[in-house]
Order: sequence, then structure tokens, then C-alpha cells
Amino acid sequence: MIASSAARLSAASLLRAAVAVLFGLSILRFVLSLKSLLYLLGRLWRWGEERTQAYQSFNVPRYGEGLQENPLYRKAAAYVAALPAAEDSDHTNLFSSGVRHNEFSAQLAAGQVVYDFFLGARVSWSSLPGGGDGGCLVLRLRRQDRYRVLRPYLQYVENAAGEIENRRKEIMMYTIAGGKWRSVPMTHPATMETVAMEQDIKNRVMSDLESFLKGRAYYTRLGRVWKRSYLLHGPPGTGKSSFVVAMARFLCYDIYDLDLSVVSDATDLRSLLLDTSPRSIILIEDLDRYLAAAGDISRMLNFMDGVFSCCAEERVMVFTASVSKETLDSAVTRPGRLDVHINFPLCDFTAFKSLASSYLGLKDHKLFPQVEEGFQTGTKLSPAEIGEIMIANRGSPSRALKSVINALQRSTSFGGAEKSIVTGFSTGSRRLSESELISCTSERIGVGKDATVREFRKLYGLIRLRSGSRREGTMSVDAASNAADGGGGGGGMEERS
Repeated sequence: MIASSAARLSAASLLRAAVAVLFGLSILRFVLSLKSLLYLLGRLWRWGEERTQAYQSFNVPRYGEGLQENPLYRKAAAYVAALPAAEDSDHTNLFSSGVRHNEFSAQLAAGQVVYDFFLGARVSWSSLPGGGDGGCLVLRLRRQDRYRVLRPYLQYVENAAGEIENRRKEIMMYTIAGGKWRSVPMTHPATMETVAMEQDIKNRVMSDLESFLKGRAYYTRLGRVWKRSYLLHGPPGTGKSSFVVAMARFLCYDIYDLDLSVVSDATDLRSLLLDTSPRSIILIEDLDRYLAAAGDISRMLNFMDGVFSCCAEERVMVFTASVSKETLDSAVTRPGRLDVHINFPLCDFTAFKSLASSYLGLKDHKLFPQVEEGFQTGTKLSPAEIGEIMIANRGSPSRALKSVINALQRSTSFGGAEKSIVTGFSTGSRRLSESELISCTSERIGVGKDATVREFRKLYGLIRLRSGSRREGTMSVDAASNAADGGGGGGGMEERS
């Protein structure tokens, strides 16, 4: 009897416990499904609204007459795929990008409806599958809103889709081969965030480029061609080419590398310019070398501001030079031909700290004062030289900084050696031989003779080249280029208006 009562009590306790658990689970389920409940209520509200409002539908077919693709369909599809509602929908189609790794996009599935809001009105997009006509997108909005909303909304969709396409665009590099443009994907990773340049100058350049991108109406009102020209000048290794790539990524523009030395005549040049597309950068490197080789600058002037230079709008022309802008002909650098001048000097301590942060992740280090002392002596290295040192020693920041200090010291020593060689080579009663110069200069700077023979032979050849150029009154462009050494990290920007 007692055992039977205990069993009944135990069963009752278990039942109460089970009921409590079920009640708790029900409460938890209700709380967790509250969002789903609100979603269902929202759908119910929209269903009722659609039954009580007059709506009008507009089809956007994928192909028109002659099976020509409808540009509005492509832009509308890109815009709708970027809407957050496309991924929040009950079902959608997902595709991976063939351009960038781990990039995915959504596209409307058959029967899927995506809602958007514009000027206080709600519109919806849906997709109708088709056979040979490729289907269409259906834009639906209240009839009373069609005059107020339709055209402004479609213009907004086109502009937004253009920005989306530019962000996803694969930048191409075009070069001349066989008298025609050949393209390859631009794989250089340089961006405005990674280039070594004073932040103030970098910000001014980006602001200028953004103003140019938004300047179609402004240039049209002025009656000027929508284009902008830049001169990047400074020693080799200062990052001019990397900066051009950063500009292209910032603008989402293709790059046309125009080597004027391989263009035979004006007719071929005009043909090449006509084959370039809007929203592109026309790059002309080594402007100083081309002017020195060509002699006559009239062809360059016609190229820079002639009629055929205006064959495409929304274009940026970039010229690079390995010399200071003051050494270039003033007719080339005058306002209207080169709008913005950006100087790429040799690397100073400020630029070095930027490189150390990028390459080694260093904001400060106990060896920084020694590096700064090396720069204060007037010695400068190019960002390319410092970057190579840091890459080679990226596993040990201390070793990398010590290598930079040694490089600065060697540069200072060789600077004094060059001065002594120039004096002995040019002003003495007789010209010293190579072995005599190496011997006497090694004693002056206090380094071992055997360890520096190769370096001094290179320096000796450089001084002979310079001395010969002074006797002849000129130096060949190729020789000057081979003799040049160094580059920089900061910069200076000057706008010519």
C-alpha cells in the first residue's frame, strides 16, 4: 500500500516536471519566434494593402529588338542584387564572382519579390523567367506614385548600379603590341592606403580625384573636355608607378600604357587614342627621356591638348618624369596641359616611419633615433631601397633597422668619396687612374680596399661619365638614366589652374 502511494506520488512529480518543462519550452519558442510572428504580420499587412491599392507594373525585358541587351535590365539586376532585402528574402539565387575570390552576389529567383523604398514610396521587384527572350524584371509601384517616383527612381537605380559595377570591375592594363592595344588584368596590389606619401598630400590628391569624378556637369557648363592631367616627377624608385596603380584602383579606371617611342607617326597615335575608352588613365612614362630623344616638342604638345586628345571624356592623363619639373620645358608644364604637379622626393625620416609601419608593423623602436640621425646628415635613400631591406629582414625588425642604418652610413661615405674623386679627377695636374682613385679614397673614408673595389669601380665609371658629359656639353639620356640612383617617399603636390 505504502509502495503504491509512493509510486503515485513519484509519477505525479514526474508529470508536473514534464509539464513545467513543456511550458518553459513553449515560452522559449514563443520568444524566439516573435520575430517570425512579426514577419508574418508584416506580410499579412502587405497582402491586405496590395488588395486595397491600385498598382501598376513595368516590365524591364532583358533583350530588345534584334536580341540586343537592354542596358536598363543589367543595371536594375545589379542594383536589386545589392539590396539587403535580396538576401533577407525567403529564397534567392547565389552566385560566386569570377573576378574576385570569395565574392558572392544574389540574383532574383523566379517568384521572388524584393521591396525597396524611394521618396517615401514602396516599390517591388520580381523576376519573370523567359525562354528565348531571356525573361524580364518587373517593377511594381502604386499607381498614384508613378509620376512622382518612376523616373527619379530609375535614374537613381542607374547611378547606383554604375557605382556597384565600378567597385566590382576588374582593372585592366593595356599595352601596345603590333600597333594595337593588348590587355592583361592588373594584379599590382597598390592602393591609396598602402602607398608611402605624406598623408596631407595623399588626402588632397584623393579629394581632387573625387571632385573630378563628380564634375561632368561642371565641365560641361565651362565648355571644357572632362579630363584631368597629372605630372608625377622625382628620381627613380620613389613610387611613381605604384601611385599610378593606386589612382587607377581609387577611380576604378583601366590603364593605357602609351609608349610614344613605339608610335611611328601622328596617324597611328590618333588611331590608338580613338581606341581608348572613357573612364581610363592614359599613362606616359619617362616624359623627360622622350623629350630629350625627340628634340622637337611640337608632337608632344599636340598630343597633350590637341583635338584627338579629347576623343574620350572622363579620362585622366598621367605623365611621369625622373627629373624635377623645373628642368622640363615650360611649354609642356604650363596650366591647361598639366593640371596637377606631384613631387616624389627621396625618402626622409617621416617617410621612413610610414614604410616601417607598413613593412614591419613598427610605430616606434629604440633604433629610430639612430635612423633619424642618419637622415639628418643629409643622406637619403629611395623607398624602393628601404622597402627591399625591410622585406629581406622582415623576420627581425631590429636587423632591418640596423641594415637601414648601415645603408645610410654607406651612402654618406660614398657621397664624400664621390666629392673627393671629382676633385682629384677633374682639377688635379694629372688625371688619376682607377687604382689610384680607389686607393686614395679608401684611405679618406677609412674602409678596407678589398671590400669596396666593386663599389668604387662603379663610382669611378659614374664620375668618368659625368666628366665626359661636361666636356662634350651633354649626356645621353640612357647614360644619365643608368647613372641615376635613388628615389623617395614623401611628396609635394602643386595644382596648376
